[in-house]
Amino acid sequence: MTDWNGIEAADYALPADASDLGELTGELSRALADPDPGVRDGAAYSVLATWIERGVIDGPRRLALGDEMAARFDDPEIQARTFAPLVLDMLVSKGELKAEWVDAFARWYPAEKDLRGRDEKLGWLHAVAHGADLLDRLGRHAEVEPVRMLELAAARLTAPTAHVWDQLEDDRLARAVARVLTRPDLSERDATGWLDAIAVEFGADRIVTPVPAQVSNCLRTLRLLYVLADRGVRPPADPGADPEPLTHGEAVKTRLAEVLDRIVRR
Repeated sequence: MTDWNGIEAADYALPADASDLGELTGELSRALADPDPGVRDGAAYSVLATWIERGVIDGPRRLALGDEMAARFDDPEIQARTFAPLVLDMLVSKGELKAEWVDAFARWYPAEKDLRGRDEKLGWLHAVAHGADLLDRLGRHAEVEPVRMLELAAARLTAPTAHVWDQLEDDRLARAVARVLTRPDLSERDATGWLDAIAVEFGADRIVTPVPAQVSNCLRTLRLLYVLADRGVRPPADPGADPEPLTHGEAVKTRLAEVLDRIVRR
């Protein structure tokens, strides 16, 4: 097995005895589906991210890796599914994108049932948060329709679940949506229309008690989104930067207030 810790310590240089970059890339890919969190979330992750960013893994291999990650959304192992969007995020950031990847992600994200943030044995899973990171990246990409990503967020928020998010998943998803909403090409209707599905699904006349987990998750996400619509949202790569205003911030705030009122009204 490759010493990924040693590669990390050597500023991510290729090992002197490396003879097959494809084999190393395959080993990294397998590591990011490993049930051992020390393997999946350790040096192998940082090596893969750095090699993608530096172009050590070339374009054809990046595309093949993306295809593998898109297929992994159907993997029976939860950790394999939930780390796939992180790798796709790396690839899209580098400039690679295929429509098939977007389609695979859109099928998986609202349909994923295991929404645990962390498991005692498997470590971080974070389906909602990792998916939010990719939704953010895709929603700001010129070749992806932003409305599709906003509607995908609504589908995730309204999908039935028994799990109340407890590892800041609501924060990650709200920030992802807010960043998509900074796109200058959004019309006012684009920026607010995705909330209609939430208003219909969670209208006061449809809420039962005890309150379903998905309603609680949605409320917390939309409340933070309201704050971000009011104050702006910082770019993910520079948390010290000034907040960027949402393109139709006032209209988004107005519609969020209406939807939140509809959900909680009794």
